[in-house]
Amino acid sequence: MDNKNLKIGNITLKNRLLLAPMVDVTDSAYRELCRDSGAAMAYTEMIVVDSIINENEHTKKLMKIDKSDKPSGIQITGDNIESFRKAIPYLKRYDIVDINCGCPSSRIKECKAGSYLLKDPEKIASIIKLLKSAGLIVTAKIRLGFDKDESIRIAKTIENAGADAITVHARLANQGNDVPADWKKIEAIKKSVKIPVIGNGDVFNAEDAKNMLDICDGCMIARGAIGNPLIFRQALEYIEKGKKTDISLKENLSCFKKYIELSKNKDVIDIPRIKYIGSKFIKGARGAAELRNKIMHLSKYDEILLFVEELIKKCD
Repeated sequence: MDNKNLKIGNITLKNRLLLAPMVDVTDSAYRELCRDSGAAMAYTEMIVVDSIINENEHTKKLMKIDKSDKPSGIQITGDNIESFRKAIPYLKRYDIVDINCGCPSSRIKECKAGSYLLKDPEKIASIIKLLKSAGLIVTAKIRLGFDKDESIRIAKTIENAGADAITVHARLANQGNDVPADWKKIEAIKKSVKIPVIGNGDVFNAEDAKNMLDICDGCMIARGAIGNPLIFRQALEYIEKGKKTDISLKENLSCFKKYIELSKNKDVIDIPRIKYIGSKFIKGARGAAELRNKIMHLSKYDEILLFVEELIKKCD
């Protein structure tokens, strides 16, 4: 694997760092923010295929991509093979289609989607084969297993089905973030398959990203990028130059301001989402708890924008 690039199907990424699909975080505005900071790939939030074929209005908004979304990626999940078949026409405009086989949400598992699919690797294989037969570039994101480690068997099944890459979140579906991600399992999967392996789980700084890339082909950053999109810039500088750089509070708050403005430009304003993400940007500020409380009590776009602008001025 090239030290600087990652190839998925016929798509060559500019580097090996990816932004994870995250519900209520990775809207088009946040994806652009992270791409501008260095992320080579960013996906839509996870979308259930049934909502795609039913042309749900909210889902249509989640599926929107623009010129900043290159290469474009959509993450989907579901239980019914026929629903995936019907969704194919909607998926063809994306460069990469990722199948979520790792979401631990009880609501998603009750629908027999997300991490529930880990119970039936052959179903995952059938979905991959179906989408590949339509000419799509297809990847899968898994956890180590549903309630026990079956990661190598699952990964090999996914590879044999024709997937172009696999992303491994190194926890079981029944494990929370309080359980450390087991990177040794990612390393073992990398040695067991020939397709690119992207590691995910507990990447919170530049050193974590470099260490992940030492054991597999790509590094997908999730929680570490919420409120800190510049983690991608930091990681690239450390990987390429061995240089560790700190991000000032003013610079990070300026990123938050840009996110707010992008949300308006892209018509994806979601006040609860903006406040949630904003609370993460404020982390590290003096009196952070009080500031988070203030932003949570704001209810209008202009109020939040003014609040952030005032915080930036105080950094001078």
